[in-house]
Amino acid sequence: MSRSLDAIADVVRHAARELVGADGATFVLRDGEQCFYKDEDAICPLWKGQRFPLHTCISGWAMLNRQATVIEDIYLDARIPHAAYRPTFVKSLVMVPIRILDPIGAIGTYWASPHRATASQVEMLQALADATSVALENVQMYAELERRVEERTAQLAEINQRLQEEVAVREQTEQAVRQLSLTDELTGLYNRRGFLLLAERELTSARRRQSRSLLLYADLDYLKLANDRFGHAAGDAMLVDAANVLKSVFRATDVVARLGGDEFVVLACDYDSSEEVRQRLDKAMDEFHRRSGRQLSLSVGVAESSLQEGEGLEHLLTQADAAMYANKCARRSLQAMV
Repeated sequence: MSRSLDAIADVVRHAARELVGADGATFVLRDGEQCFYKDEDAICPLWKGQRFPLHTCISGWAMLNRQATVIEDIYLDARIPHAAYRPTFVKSLVMVPIRILDPIGAIGTYWASPHRATASQVEMLQALADATSVALENVQMYAELERRVEERTAQLAEINQRLQEEVAVREQTEQAVRQLSLTDELTGLYNRRGFLLLAERELTSARRRQSRSLLLYADLDYLKLANDRFGHAAGDAMLVDAANVLKSVFRATDVVARLGGDEFVVLACDYDSSEEVRQRLDKAMDEFHRRSGRQLSLSVGVAESSLQEGEGLEHLLTQADAAMYANKCARRSLQAMV
């Protein structure tokens, strides 16, 4: 479960010593052609923070040969650099490699008096080394995931600003948005997949709070006409304008999305009435026209949740879409009469 190299080292140095009743233990990492003694737990100082050539160190031997070694008397073993051990208390040792196939380190245990480690003790230390290998790989994996998240966050900094303000209550959702790209690239709103994922959760949460919700379905008028007459860049600009208006009307906790084409949808909770939302949208549209001088028209339909268990998101979408279509038809009929 450790998420850092230091945390792993802290566990290993204590566990190795306690497992076999040793007087000291070291956690060694391979650093190129050197052995780096990362950490230790011993009755007297050993080599913490020091580096030794891989081919002249017993931990390097265990890594290069990919096997454990048991040494009852270090001064009778030619593999031991006696000068490095002479200032220490060490008389006997066991060294096991971390990851047998391609060792990345070693765990050493030491005794102040002659000791011949049993097969059971060696097996326990090797099991600890195997678990350490998995933990180190997990640390690398989490570090890589964090790097990717940071890169994605940099690319979507502006889009995700609203989500970052909600991080305390929507951390899991924000992570999904960053990694799965649940946003519409053109407008910065959620796309269809993002809306279905987040809106279902918000609707369930609102039901638990006994809070009524409403679903707004909006269709951007005259988009095809703008594309045909002025090109797709003009149509894209209209879509971005519509998205900005919707973002200005609704709160950060509401789920605002572009389903595709000229269709937008919003799930909003804790509003007094659908009429309040319509008035705010009309006011925002008037302000956009006054400020920009550009024309923008939305056909809107609204459906309100009745808090019934069987009334899910798909039901609200169908109702709101039907209401939007009815309003669009009514507007066209009125225009034709005028």
